[in-house]
Amino acid sequence: MDTDERARQPSCMQIARSCVSLDSAAGGNLVVISPCRDEAQTLPRTIASMKAQTRPPALWVIVDDGSTDETPAILARAAREIPWMRVVRRDNRGFRKLGGGVIDAFYAGLVTVDIEYGFVAKMDVDLEFSPHYLEHVLELFESDPLLAAASGKVYRYADDALVEEFMIDEMVAGQFKLYRRNAFEAIGGFVREVMWDGIDFHSARMAGWRTTSFHDSELRIVHLRAMGSSDRTVYRGRLRWGRGQWFMGSCFPYVLASAVFRMKERPWIVGGFLIAAGYLAAAFARAPRYHDLAFRKQLRRWQYRRLADVLRGRGAR
Repeated sequence: MDTDERARQPSCMQIARSCVSLDSAAGGNLVVISPCRDEAQTLPRTIASMKAQTRPPALWVIVDDGSTDETPAILARAAREIPWMRVVRRDNRGFRKLGGGVIDAFYAGLVTVDIEYGFVAKMDVDLEFSPHYLEHVLELFESDPLLAAASGKVYRYADDALVEEFMIDEMVAGQFKLYRRNAFEAIGGFVREVMWDGIDFHSARMAGWRTTSFHDSELRIVHLRAMGSSDRTVYRGRLRWGRGQWFMGSCFPYVLASAVFRMKERPWIVGGFLIAAGYLAAAFARAPRYHDLAFRKQLRRWQYRRLADVLRGRGAR
């Protein structure tokens, strides 16, 4: 890390003091925001998981982003049963807008929040999780004042068995991303782009915070849909992933290594190829990149260090 970068960062003591003061003032309240569009197949299972929480959120805002299936009816029934649930309805734009559209919906929900809170989460509605999930993850925040964002690991069903979706420990699951409020606001929140869930954790890390996805049975997140498949097919999702890596500022050796690693996941071989193809297509087209040059520089340094660690046999975690 450069000397000038370290000088710009708040000290650990400053961060810890700000966390304690904000969390105490807000009573540790958690607000969960859930963008939602045509989720009738999975929504009831996510609602059941939330209703069962031993430490429910102070407020759960579900933003119906123009659903045309049974989603509105399911939400209306649930809102009558759950006093801490609120539904925000947006007009149907006629299509699912990935990346920026999800974050637009998130902020449409956040602006309706009218209570004090110390923690905020963006949560998808195609998930299942333990009744102790929120209670346990908030205890982790309480024990670590430098923890900016946290989640459990994500699993999916494959041939009736649960399989973990690989994610390095510094990353937090984009499907269920829970933030300490002042850390979230310190990094400027989420960018309205496809790689919002990569840019945020790197920004937090660069600012001196910690972000972690924990291996813990109480924090297991079951994703009821294959990662990257929300935009018609998983193939389009892998191409979008590669284009997003270009936008974020990733170096090609890191993307290539990631693509090769992902070849052993479904869709076998071709998924990894499409990640690399998406990146190269964006590069040759000179597609726009994330505007923060300092961020992109530090991101590439981190990626080269990760590659060096793997070559030295320190593992991919």
